[in-house]
Amino acid sequence: MDTTERLAWFKSSYSGAEGGDCIELAVTPEAIHVRDSKIASGPVLRVPRHAWTGLLGLATAD
Repeated sequence: MDTTERLAWFKSSYSGAEGGDCIELAVTPEAIHVRDSKIASGPVLRVPRHAWTGLLGLATAD
């Protein structure tokens, strides 16, 4: 199991330097990890990769 301290977190390139309402993602072979960028020590949502792929498919469907 990955600990959140060892994950390589990143924000979208669409996130501005002034902060705001952003999420951060970290990718591992098993899952996509999602957290609130303003609360780095807060809770982390862990989504299995196959579920993340399904979510993206739904988000980009016409």
